[in-house]
Amino acid sequence: MADCTRCAGLCCVALPFPRGADFPVAKPAATPCRNLLADHRCRIHDRLLDEGWKGCVTFDCFGAGQRVVQLTFGGRTWRDDPEVADEQFSVFLRMRELHEILALLVEAERLVSVGDGGGGVAGADALAIDEVRSLTATIDALAGGSPGEVLAVDVAELRRTVGPLLAAVAAQARQSGPTSSELATARAATDEHRRTGRSTPRRAAAPPALEPYADLAGRDLRGVDLRRRDLRGALLIGADLRGTSLDRTMLLGADLRDADVRGAQLAEALFLTGPQLAAARGDAATTVPDHLARPGHWTVRHQ
Repeated sequence: MADCTRCAGLCCVALPFPRGADFPVAKPAATPCRNLLADHRCRIHDRLLDEGWKGCVTFDCFGAGQRVVQLTFGGRTWRDDPEVADEQFSVFLRMRELHEILALLVEAERLVSVGDGGGGVAGADALAIDEVRSLTATIDALAGGSPGEVLAVDVAELRRTVGPLLAAVAAQARQSGPTSSELATARAATDEHRRTGRSTPRRAAAPPALEPYADLAGRDLRGVDLRRRDLRGALLIGADLRGTSLDRTMLLGADLRDADVRGAQLAEALFLTGPQLAAARGDAATTVPDHLARPGHWTVRHQ
């Protein structure tokens, strides 16, 4: 997570947080974090995890803070202009929600790009592409409004509109051509058959509990075929996913806090976000989507 100089440390002021596993102290909303310096940098940015500030490492404003300060308020900040502080904090909270939705729509457009040459799903429905682009333009325009206009946006209604579209895009992606791990499995099976004359045993079938919003907290899911499953909203807190392939697995809203994804294949996971990655425990062997940055704290090499 970068130092928030261009957003005036909005997330370090506007957001409240409780004392617990993610933060060593509690902080009320609209109150500067004790680690926020006068130049909007973090005093302990290089040792956040060591000092118990895990919540800061896993948080991402999706660029909302920069937009609020630089565009919505024209460079005015809560520190330099206290009169705008309360409104700026409220706008930031709403803008972050809008930017998170926009990030998901960008992913949706990538998935429905026509043809393999575009890196998306072959044979994608042009109507879906138009709908994604139209929604993106609409929400971006709402986010570009005045402070009062941004605060008036009904985010809940937007989510009710966007959610089914994302689910439809994910369903299409899950049903499209072979994944990387499936191709690798097929090649391995062919090699095994040529060498020994025997077929490679199939992986264990996924149990019925693997469904949207399933409670899989703490479950050992190694060896379970999770590919192409719909796990949106699933609780995967502390789940053991070491070495597991999540190719084309729908992970929209899934809770991956402390999930062990060392050596897991996440490069083709659907609607995976940076905060989800940062909340999990990965390593150098974990694959991640090209459009997401590998968390800097994933320093332990897979054993």
